[in-house]
Formats: sequence, structure tokens, C-alpha cells
Amino acid sequence: MAYKNKTILNPKTRNEIRFLQTKKDTEGKLLEMESTYFSHSKEPPAHYHPFQTEDFTVLTGELSVRVNGEVKILTQGKSINIRPNVVHSMWNNSDKKTIVNWKVQPAMDTEYMLETLLGLAQNGKTNEDGVPGILQIALTANKFADVFRLNKPPFAVQKIIFTLLSLAAYLFGYKPTYPQYLD
Repeated sequence: MAYKNKTILNPKTRNEIRFLQTKKDTEGKLLEMESTYFSHSKEPPAHYHPFQTEDFTVLTGELSVRVNGEVKILTQGKSINIRPNVVHSMWNNSDKKTIVNWKVQPAMDTEYMLETLLGLAQNGKTNEDGVPGILQIALTANKFADVFRLNKPPFAVQKIIFTLLSLAAYLFGYKPTYPQYLD
């Protein structure tokens, strides 16, 4: 479970997250984090959040942000607001680390999704880009569809495919979340 100052790391994407305010702290209204993107971090898959707004403010360094296919570079003191359903991804393409204040409103279950995905990466259960295998993706995507959706394929197609794959995933012992990552 996320708590103030808990830090989690994805060694594959070179991203670290420190929780500043959690769902519990704000009665679900806000999840606030400090995210560190180490030099030349990897761009995550394009995605969107159907019901949440995200605000990013660069504290140090520079952040590459792809919004609806267009790349922007944010430098220290610059901010960006990502509205619900806007396709985006962000990473650090520079030689220096970047630190960003990251707010998600409402919090929903975003912290649990982040803990799960970064926990899988820490335990070597992802590929070199920090992406789990398709059976794990199916379960995790279904569990957290209210807070995170991949841009492609279309959500209706994802829902059908991931529901079918979830049956196999459960048979092979996969779970949508793992208690050891949420402690």
C-alpha cells in the first residue's frame, strides 16, 4: 500500500516514484508524487486515463512529453495538464536526471497500479522496456481499466482480448495485483 515517502523504482524504464500524498491521505481526491526520470529513460507505451486529470511540473531537468503524437520538451518550472482521454507518454531524453511533481485527480486506484507494475519490473517479470508479458498485461489492464488504458488497439478490442486472455492467465497462476508489491 502506498504511503507518504514510500519510493518505488522501475529499473527497466529508469523511473522512480516517491509518494507525497496518497489516496488515503486525501480521501481519494488526489495522488501526488515526485517522479524521477533518470537520464535517457525509456518512453512508456502511449496511454490515456479515462476519468482522471494529470498535472506535471518539472522541478529539475527536462521532460519529453508526447501528447496526441506531438513531442514537447518541458524544462524546469514548466507544467503540463493532461485532461481525461488525452493520449500521452513522457520520458527523459536528456543526459541529466529529471524530477517532476506529478498529481493525479481523482486518485482512484492509480497507486496500486503503479506499485504492481514497478514491482513486476523490479522482480524481473517484464521485458527490457518494463512491459510484462501478455497474460499479466491482460489481468492488470482489466483490473485498472478505470485508471489506465493503452492507446492501441481500441479499448473495445482490448476488453475482448484481455478478458479472453485473463482466463488463461488465472489458470497459469497470474494475478491482477500481488500483495508483496502493495505492502
